[in-house]
Amino acid sequence: MARQVFDFPEPERFIVGTVGMPGERTFFLQARTGNSIVSVVIEKQQVAALADRVEQILSVISGTNTGFVREIDEKPLELPIFEEFRVGTLALGWDDDAEKVVVEAYAIADEDVPDLGEDDEDGVDTLRVRLTSDQARSFILRARTMVSSGRPACPFCGQPLDPSGHICPRANGFRRRS
Repeated sequence: MARQVFDFPEPERFIVGTVGMPGERTFFLQARTGNSIVSVVIEKQQVAALADRVEQILSVISGTNTGFVREIDEKPLELPIFEEFRVGTLALGWDDDAEKVVVEAYAIADEDVPDLGEDDEDGVDTLRVRLTSDQARSFILRARTMVSSGRPACPFCGQPLDPSGHICPRANGFRRRS
């Protein structure tokens, strides 16, 4: 089967969003330009790492931290949400010519992931997005909000607390209540 590359050189929107209740949420990366919308499933930890790495790129490029964001996209994911693939690997870079952050999300696969920006017909499905600094800053803030809006952490072990509590390893297996 031929590789699909979903390329968004100038996205109108690139966000992370969730579907479901805390503890059972599915995270999505979603890119849109015009009527073209692509949604891919991503893990919560990948979202947190992506936000951190994008911030690092911006700080290296600008020499400061992420700076002021004019506008944060707080709208929900666009419907219908159709999962193109599940993200296995992420790659990041900086395009000097366009002065944009490049984010590539690759589908889970047994084969090797291509190099950043490579468009061979063989390989895994890819979502490629090029973000301006403002879009990247907005993405960082929204991603961090989504990650932190889940279940609260246990003050003893740091694991997420369910409404019914959890078996805390720091309490020798006794169930802690939230």
